[in-house]
Amino acid sequence: MLALTATVLFYSCKNTEEEKTMDNNKSTQNALLAEWEGPFDGVPAFDKMKVEDVKPALEKAMELNLKEIEAIANNEAPPTFENTIVAMEKSGKTLDRVFTYYGIYSSNISSPEFRKVQQEMAPKLSEFQSKISQNEQLFQRIKTVYEASKEKELAPDQQRVVQLIYEEFAMNGAELNTEKKKRYAAINKELSELYTNFSNNVLADEEGYVTYLNKDQLSGLSEPLIKAYAKAAADRGKEGQYAVTNTRSSMDPFLTYSDERALREKVWKNYYSRGDNNDEHDNKEIIAKILQLRKERVGLLGYDNYAEWRLQNRMAKTPENALQLMNAVWPAAIARVEEEVADMQAIADAEGKDIIIEPWDYRYYAEKVRKKKYDLDSDEVKAYLQLDKLREAMFFVAGELFNYNFATVAKGTVPVFHPDVNVWEVTDKDSGEHIGLWYLDPFARQGKRSGAWATTYRSHTTFNGKETVLASNNSNFVKPAPGEPVLVSWDDAETFFHEFGHALHFFSSEVKYPTLNSGVRDYTEFQSQLLERWLSTDPVINNYLVHYETGKPMPKELVQKIKNAATFNQGFATTEYLASAMMDMKLHLADPDTIDVANFEKETLASLHMPKELVMRHRTPQFGHVFSGEGYATAYYGYMWADVLTSDAAEAFAEAPDGFYDKVVAAKLVNYLFAPRNAMDPAEAYRKFRGRDAKIDALMRDRGFPVPQN
Repeated sequence: MLALTATVLFYSCKNTEEEKTMDNNKSTQNALLAEWEGPFDGVPAFDKMKVEDVKPALEKAMELNLKEIEAIANNEAPPTFENTIVAMEKSGKTLDRVFTYYGIYSSNISSPEFRKVQQEMAPKLSEFQSKISQNEQLFQRIKTVYEASKEKELAPDQQRVVQLIYEEFAMNGAELNTEKKKRYAAINKELSELYTNFSNNVLADEEGYVTYLNKDQLSGLSEPLIKAYAKAAADRGKEGQYAVTNTRSSMDPFLTYSDERALREKVWKNYYSRGDNNDEHDNKEIIAKILQLRKERVGLLGYDNYAEWRLQNRMAKTPENALQLMNAVWPAAIARVEEEVADMQAIADAEGKDIIIEPWDYRYYAEKVRKKKYDLDSDEVKAYLQLDKLREAMFFVAGELFNYNFATVAKGTVPVFHPDVNVWEVTDKDSGEHIGLWYLDPFARQGKRSGAWATTYRSHTTFNGKETVLASNNSNFVKPAPGEPVLVSWDDAETFFHEFGHALHFFSSEVKYPTLNSGVRDYTEFQSQLLERWLSTDPVINNYLVHYETGKPMPKELVQKIKNAATFNQGFATTEYLASAMMDMKLHLADPDTIDVANFEKETLASLHMPKELVMRHRTPQFGHVFSGEGYATAYYGYMWADVLTSDAAEAFAEAPDGFYDKVVAAKLVNYLFAPRNAMDPAEAYRKFRGRDAKIDALMRDRGFPVPQN
């Protein structure tokens, strides 16, 4: 998933003379404000970060950016693309730098001290955003340029920039009257505080609930996992014990392998109760308030509901179209769950266990079914999935498809925010041209949000001198004991490739203007989901999936078992995801004034005939995609929308003469699906790649579901 810093409008690119004067002022000692120095066109000074610098840096950077915006808005010259749009694209470089550090503190190294700053600054940041999005003079200049561009077209990329900026301002209340603008800004301010509180509550429950085990409670767990849990306990001052922390990367393998059913239930309940413990960290009232405010805000703009407003510039266009896709897949998904549960119950019965399959049993018995039906042991597969080797495999794929080379940057050359972070230089394999740096932060830690994500510290642009890319991938793998390899599941390996796909999307950008690096939410996951497919290609399997002890490649027999089991457990995977996506949409289509969040979740799932043996991937009280900001709100369906594109595009490679390494198809992939970013309408870009629109048929085939006849 992509990490987003802001939810409304920030304009940032090159420094103005005013910023340079500020940076050169010797009285300014705040490292977060300084221009980036050092190698590779300048890099963030992560080694100079201090929490106490965050608030004054944000305040100063916002002040400078507002002065730039006022200068653009009050320009007496007639509005033109250069003096309005380009000027906006150049503004806010200092703020951009500060937000890089702010994002690191928020996502990777949060602390109680930072969270206090975050809570204090959230409303101030919202007020700042409103001062830009509601600047009447600025909007009139933008509108003038936009209207002129419809009469006399600009260059295609300039036309796209103007369109995106105009639509963004219009969608965020620029044309409201004074009274409505005031209320719109007040709503945004209140929402920003609620988003921060929501995120901090989830993080508090992730940090606050740890399940400690003793030596008699390790049955079923592999030796590397036991060592990782021992280290997690030792890190918390519990030497001699074993800690299952309240994150997905720690929970998931425990539920898959532990023979201790009562402990599986405890770990499961800890994880799926985050934000839902009826205490000071409970999120249900916050969610209800968020839904009310979102509906009121879009009502000011004349929309009936938040989903209608949000989806107007997405590929789906309307909530009805998004729901149509989800409803087309849902029946096949829950039907497959029924089959999967029957298989699991049969094994439990055969073992003489007097139980009915519950959600904390699903992963455990699914693993037993996998072994029985496909003779496939996940632990056996994990032995060939070493994190370091997977990283090398990703570099190989990037070299084959994008012609990139990744070279280790020596420790100490580039500042990092934690010793676990490593850095690689990305260059063109043929010319040696410097493209950017790739930062990898792979391990879970206290203060780091759960999950996996990609982000940029600097994006590619050329309109004001070439900017090279600084991209980051962030994961939450359980850190191993010293000297031990990091062995991951097949699902985690796919996620690793997925997030690297986002990074490749950043590196391959060929856009001129910063705004064109933005994304369309139900399209931006497509490129990363597509990259997952290269994990199971023969060159990757034969050269990088090697046993952590013997170094021998994965045997062909095991590879065939994996391929035979490709659609295994798709009922679980599809249903837990789709339930969250449908809940997201239905929450925003409902009347929020009388909503009881807990009851709404139960009643909606019941109306969908949600199987009782599993839960949503993200239950409502912990659904950070949707309630810690607005990036994925009514847009979580986008993973499924993107997966339709992914399955269809994968078949284009499968049908090519050289398969997934076919140079002709790879060139079209880079030129049409990666390099343009948002400089081209996504639907048009896909048609240029495929020669037609995507069809749902490939998705259904991929998941082993019946292909709809109509």
